[in-house]
Amino acid sequence: MATEYIEQYIRFGLKVQYYRKLLGMTQEAFADKIEKSWSFVAKIESPTRPFGTSMETLFKISEVLKVPVSKLFED
Repeated sequence: MATEYIEQYIRFGLKVQYYRKLLGMTQEAFADKIEKSWSFVAKIESPTRPFGTSMETLFKISEVLKVPVSKLFED
């Protein structure tokens, strides 16, 4: 993915991972709840490569993690 916002994508993925683990959820369980594959979640959470998502999925992620969307983008 060619983007100038690599750090923001990585930070977003690490936030998703943080809140997912805080809830004690595996990647597989989380993927089921957001109606995506395990590999999709692994790509989002990867600390080495940027991977984006749609707004629809972003809202599902926020809902499942029980945090406002803004929390997923905080420093």
